[in-house]
Amino acid sequence: MYPYLRMIKEIVKYRNAPPLGAFETHVSHHICWPWDIDPWLELNNGRTLTLYDLGRIPMATRTGLDKIARAKGWGLAVAGASVRYRKRVKTFDRIEMRTRLLGWDARFVYMDQSMWVRGECTSQALLRSAITQGKRGIVPPAEMAVALGLAPESPPLPGWVTAWSDADAQRPWPPVA
Repeated sequence: MYPYLRMIKEIVKYRNAPPLGAFETHVSHHICWPWDIDPWLELNNGRTLTLYDLGRIPMATRTGLDKIARAKGWGLAVAGASVRYRKRVKTFDRIEMRTRLLGWDARFVYMDQSMWVRGECTSQALLRSAITQGKRGIVPPAEMAVALGLAPESPPLPGWVTAWSDADAQRPWPPVA
């Protein structure tokens, strides 16, 4: 089940936090609860992706993107993700999550998220998000940038981000059965 109560807590917690610049890092803190673990008594890989939502949505609030999205009727949808899992997160571990915008291309916005326990990175996610608007479909991220007071052109994306995006574009869609 989606952690609605945790999301509400994060939204309330950060509603009066200082605004963030578009490329500043949002830092939040979470606990790995017993309902987050898998049969091996560590944070479930699917739950990891869900918990990353708890960083992205408050970041959107702090940058002002949430108000702009509501005013324009935009939605924000994850359009792809690549996650590296490197260290186990155990029950009751305290997690520091870092979330930041990397940039955008003609279709997608790219974000970097990571979880840290006791000063060590446990996982890192590269997310590609689409801004959507009803029947219009995908909104060019340059419109988001201008609405946030940024230049329509993204800063250069890191090479590892463009390499991932290029590789992902070569995957067949729909997948071969």
